[in-house]
Amino acid sequence: MQRILDPTQIEAFAQRAITRIRLADRADVFANRARRLRDLGQSNAIGRSIGDYLRVMATVADAQQAALAGLAAPLPDAAGIAQAHECRMPLIHAASWRRASCWRGVLEQLCDSVAAVPVFPSAVSEICAGLRGSNHAQLEAQADALLALRTEEIDAAAAPFLMASLQVYWVHLASRLDVGDVAALDVPGVCPVCGTLPVASVMRADPRSQGYRYLHCALCATEWHLPRVTCSQCQATKEVAYLSIEGGSEVISAESCDRCHTYRKILYQEKDPGVEAVADDLASLALDLMLSTEGYHRGSPNPLLWQPA
Repeated sequence: MQRILDPTQIEAFAQRAITRIRLADRADVFANRARRLRDLGQSNAIGRSIGDYLRVMATVADAQQAALAGLAAPLPDAAGIAQAHECRMPLIHAASWRRASCWRGVLEQLCDSVAAVPVFPSAVSEICAGLRGSNHAQLEAQADALLALRTEEIDAAAAPFLMASLQVYWVHLASRLDVGDVAALDVPGVCPVCGTLPVASVMRADPRSQGYRYLHCALCATEWHLPRVTCSQCQATKEVAYLSIEGGSEVISAESCDRCHTYRKILYQEKDPGVEAVADDLASLALDLMLSTEGYHRGSPNPLLWQPA
């Protein structure tokens, strides 16, 4: 008698062969995002207002890549890595890591790059000017609120620019780590590098990780393996379903869970090799609207779009 295995069992048998952690490639992580945002912003399936916003964020992503190339900040030392392993904590935990002030310099660079584009709406320049005029204490307080997801304290208009700056800082740190130093956590739904929630997941089709699903960190762009047909919020397996817009793109669907009533989007690289977690999630707001009418809520926000509290 032939035994048919489900995807979770298949991946369990292949544990040793799986690339467990994929650290961000600092050479093109934000450049790839910028390119994808522009491509999606030009799609006829995207509304004009969403397309305009994607183009603004593409400029931000270009500026992120430029800022990353010149960034320098202290990395975790051997003692810090050992302590994180002992406590089974992320190596550069977003909520407790002592941030270097250079992230605020990145914010200035991003704001200057966006403000220099004359075709963007005046509101965008006003937000950038407001951030440039904020004192250090205000910026650090907003950063703390963003990293801790204290939504009632977050300035939704300024948050994408602040988060983009923090992304550059954490990608710098994460991409300099030795992947062998990144240990699995007791909570599989959070990033093992910085402890942040994933923005979406990607079914990889590249030779390095073909056929496996990875959660994509909203902050440091690290990806970590999670078996398919597993809720990334509560790890349920029986109550998971996949929802998409009828007649919509086959590249993306929503992995929903009827136990915790949350969802995150999942992207299929075999359908489009150019998929990028943050960009494709941002461009698919119609899917979010559909899921909300079905009674589901997002497991975590997109780092480049925050709803007012």
